[in-house]
Amino acid sequence: MTLNESRAIPKILIADDNAQNVELLEAYLSDFDCELRTANDGEETLRVVEEFQPDLLLLDIMMPRLSGFEVCRKIRANPATKEILILMVTALNEAADFERGVQAGTDDFLTKPVNKIELLCRIRSLLRVRHLKNQLERTLAYLAEFEAASRASASTGSP
Repeated sequence: MTLNESRAIPKILIADDNAQNVELLEAYLSDFDCELRTANDGEETLRVVEEFQPDLLLLDIMMPRLSGFEVCRKIRANPATKEILILMVTALNEAADFERGVQAGTDDFLTKPVNKIELLCRIRSLLRVRHLKNQLERTLAYLAEFEAASRASASTGSP
């Protein structure tokens, strides 16, 4: 399992080659209880993803070495990282760009300039949906175990 579900504080990675954009996102997240890391190109992003194992990646599309699209595809192709939430934050706003992002595996988009309230709402929403999905999976696993135990007990005649 890549994400630490018992961890109360989410880990967020900001991947953007523009220092001003990184500073702005860091400022927007200063009141949000999270652990932050940054990366400034596509290759560094993949390295930091492997070592930091973020819950959420704020990913710029236009970065040196590897584009955000390529980074997203590589993260989704890796079983160890494929469940990381990806929010593409980009100046691109053409339908074709959004389509490429969806095909690469992004979970959501924000266009620059980023609105603080919208950013925080999207982050909270993505993390909440992930939390609920994990709760559902745990509940289903418990129910499957309970059903198997019930069947075993019914076949042996013991309560």
